[in-house]
Amino acid sequence: MACNGGGSVETNGGNGTMNGSPRKRPRTEAHSKVTVVLGAQWGDEGKGKVVDMLATEMDVVCRCQAGNNADHAVVTNGVEYNFHLLPCGIINPNCKSLIGNGVVIHLPGLFDEIEKNEKKGLKNWAEQLVISDRAHLVFDFHQQVDGLQEQENNQKGQGLGTTKKGIGPTYSSKATRNGLRVGDLLGDFAHFSKKFEQLANMHQRMFPSLQVDVKGELRKYEKFAQKIEPLVFDTVSFLDKSLREGKKVLVEGANAAMLDIDFGTYPYVTSSNCSVGGVCTGLGIAPMRIGEVIGVVKAYTTRVGDGPFPTELKDEIGDLMQSRGGEIGMTTYRKRRCGWLDVFLLQYTNLINGYSALCLTKLDILDTLPELKLAVAYLLKGKKIPYFPSTASDLAKVEVEYITMPGWQTSTVNVRKFSDLPENAKNYINKIEEILNVPVRWIGVGRGRESIIPHNN
Repeated sequence: MACNGGGSVETNGGNGTMNGSPRKRPRTEAHSKVTVVLGAQWGDEGKGKVVDMLATEMDVVCRCQAGNNADHAVVTNGVEYNFHLLPCGIINPNCKSLIGNGVVIHLPGLFDEIEKNEKKGLKNWAEQLVISDRAHLVFDFHQQVDGLQEQENNQKGQGLGTTKKGIGPTYSSKATRNGLRVGDLLGDFAHFSKKFEQLANMHQRMFPSLQVDVKGELRKYEKFAQKIEPLVFDTVSFLDKSLREGKKVLVEGANAAMLDIDFGTYPYVTSSNCSVGGVCTGLGIAPMRIGEVIGVVKAYTTRVGDGPFPTELKDEIGDLMQSRGGEIGMTTYRKRRCGWLDVFLLQYTNLINGYSALCLTKLDILDTLPELKLAVAYLLKGKKIPYFPSTASDLAKVEVEYITMPGWQTSTVNVRKFSDLPENAKNYINKIEEILNVPVRWIGVGRGRESIIPHNN
């Protein structure tokens, strides 16, 4: 075979040589694969607890997307830690905690979070925390704009239930290529200052009521630059090196599949990809390096804010779930809406994420109910549909087909072996496995790490 125009390439009879020389095969190197933990519903499934459990055996725990709109609670030795930006693995003194390029970081919020958790016993965080120089910065004016936009939407009857943490406006700045990254802050500060002023002025033109003290903010960020400089790395090469050295890496997803900007219940979603694809783009990890994908599923369904919710219970059972489950958001302090477990929805999120295993949390919240329902199909205009609706308007119209199962009406809180669970609780778990064709590897029956039961199939 010959190629004209500047050179030629010749092969000899298909024997794998070029110009008579043996063709070199690409070298493959053994490396570890990352384990991913993702929310499988609308968030608040208990991902933090699962990450905390797995982090005890990890070398690196990573956040790949979102910002301090995440709510991850971890209870260890009776102490509850609350994390919004920090990876939950920060409690493990033997592993690095990495904030990746896909995360948007509000530095005042980060250091406030660190201070609050230090008072609860968090130690040596500065030796463990690694921050990407490519991560975008959330500024106070982004948060103000978030609030103004939500206020305007509410006036139109189109509120989205945003956390007002500035996440959407920051990702908007990123997408329009005028955002500022951690690396900009640590570079030429005069250049950073100029870009910051331009960005602030642009937002003030868009929102005339917005007031930004540019000089005051820049004084703050000059100090922040000094504080974070020792923590900032090129995390893409850091992770690549870690994986090639065979280190164990865990990725902690924030939010959940049904809040994904592409695959969630749009427009009632967050502003990032919180499905498995966000792991690759939010950390710079090749798809072939993704190993296990663990979906975290609450034993019933909840969501915060507005948007369609097919299995929602607006009755005493929903109230009981809310009360027993302590279903109040740590970021917004809003009550979570509650409903039956939607297995049809889980089939959809499994289609996207490809779960290798599940952790079913908060089983104990169902202990008092005489019977339980599982949503197994949707009907639209009287006909079963083989797909999850792409529009909020269609999702709001679906009828739900349930199967009913007997409850167990006995406490599971002190159970520590799957074999000791009530028979009807085992049947409930097994039915979920059967429908999804995904193993439930762990079951949560309480708040602490010790309350997660392994399910040995």
